[in-house]
Amino acid sequence: MISRLKEKIIYGEKSSKSITRSAMLIATMGIASRILGLFRDRMLAGKFGAGDTLDIYYAAFKIPDLIYGLLVLGALSAAFVPVFTSLISQERKKEAWRLARTMLSFGILLLSVVSVLLFLFAPILVKLIVFGYDAQKQAEIVELTRIMLLSPIILGMSGIIGGILNSFKKFFFYSLAPIFYNVGIIIGVLFLTEPFGVRGLAYGVILGATMHLVVQIPEVVRCGLRFIPLFDYKSKQLYRVLMLMIPRVMGIAMTQINLLVVTILASTLEPGSLAIFNFANNLQSVPLGVFGISFAIASFPALSGLWAQNKKEEFISKFTGTFRKILFFIVPCSAMIYVLRAQIVRVVLGAGVFNWDDTTLTLSALGIFVMSLWAQSTIPLLARTFYAIHNTKTPFFIALFSEVVNVGLALFLIRDFGILGLVAAFSISASVNAALLFVMLHNRIGKFKKGRIATFALKMFIATSAMMIVSQIIKHSISDDPFGSARTFLGVFTQLITTLLGGGITFVVIGRILKIEELSHFIVVLKNKLLSKRPLAENERNEVGGI
Repeated sequence: MISRLKEKIIYGEKSSKSITRSAMLIATMGIASRILGLFRDRMLAGKFGAGDTLDIYYAAFKIPDLIYGLLVLGALSAAFVPVFTSLISQERKKEAWRLARTMLSFGILLLSVVSVLLFLFAPILVKLIVFGYDAQKQAEIVELTRIMLLSPIILGMSGIIGGILNSFKKFFFYSLAPIFYNVGIIIGVLFLTEPFGVRGLAYGVILGATMHLVVQIPEVVRCGLRFIPLFDYKSKQLYRVLMLMIPRVMGIAMTQINLLVVTILASTLEPGSLAIFNFANNLQSVPLGVFGISFAIASFPALSGLWAQNKKEEFISKFTGTFRKILFFIVPCSAMIYVLRAQIVRVVLGAGVFNWDDTTLTLSALGIFVMSLWAQSTIPLLARTFYAIHNTKTPFFIALFSEVVNVGLALFLIRDFGILGLVAAFSISASVNAALLFVMLHNRIGKFKKGRIATFALKMFIATSAMMIVSQIIKHSISDDPFGSARTFLGVFTQLITTLLGGGITFVVIGRILKIEELSHFIVVLKNKLLSKRPLAENERNEVGGI
């Protein structure tokens, strides 16, 4: 009995550290990718401003994104990875590789057929999606859409390969792929817009998608994939994937409908409204991608494996620990983004023809977005936890209800608040989605340690409040100007960095006083990683145990 308990503790510690290390790797790569993404947005904003050109560019993404979201993300996050991981964990590798080859073969065929059909019907679809734009603007969107329709095919192959790497916990090249994707888009902005005009932006997207695929191929070959087309339509494993995929596709359809609603309604507003929405969304997506998605991706194979092995207690412990870690990073990030939203917008986007009106509207949208950042960051983990237990229906019905809330609020709020009404509807519906997922997951698997979560929430509230107060004092002590001496880039940047440092130090000090476990864990891991790289000592393991 004692040996079993000891084995369980050792396994839990190793698994927890493995998820943390994987999440840190994905987060590090995510930071690099997001920085490149912000650099990309700065170039786009400086070169084109929040106007017609970027409205065309972002609107052209909608149809390719719809295909990718429905047919690739739906198959991967809900269906392929859990089934493939289950086969690998059961030492049924031959079946796993047959499934991978079958998925790649059918995936390429299906995405190609759908892309060709949408290429032909693009003019009709574009008129439906952006009916508020004039004929010339619609024609340019059709042209860019047709070019970008190649990207779902390429990203579909890359997504399945990434799912294989994910299942083997090979996260390096998987995490590197988005960096190369952004590099391709940046090359398009820098070098292809002069000779090709706005079409150069679309060519950059295709280049980025190709780089996204190519960088992952060597690693997946080392894992064992030998791709020879295989159309095994009688495969039982393929049938399992399809059964799991259908509700997930319907759930993603709700998200895609949400984005289409934003595009449709934004086309009836002032020029540049869609660009403003995307700029603010991209800014708030930095911590979402770095922390929320990173931890969700890193924990997904472990959660799937634990459930497949019927280790329910460890499954619950893994989920709750990861959930708390996400909130530990996201809550203070949200607070600092809100305090410094004007400075962030000016530093990242304030160049060229991106003027003060664009800045004011973007920072207002960013402030509304971050109110729901906690929800947006926990939804990937909550949804993947349902997928790990092979339940894709519950997230679908919750997503359906949340999208109804979003559309209803958007139609109501847009009349008085324009694009900010769309942002507010998005934030409220995301919060509803996360709250319902959490409640339903608790009802499904139970045994959450509510007391520990409540204590953790109280400590985070105190530390974050102290951080915000100190940050406001530092920000206004540097300048009384409400935009923080936003006359020069150096002035705004200095205020941004100084306030971030002051607020961050305050959070760490208060967090140490309150003994926030996640902070202690993070400091120990950081010291171990950056300084000595030694194994955790017994007393350190005790300090961070149970996280």
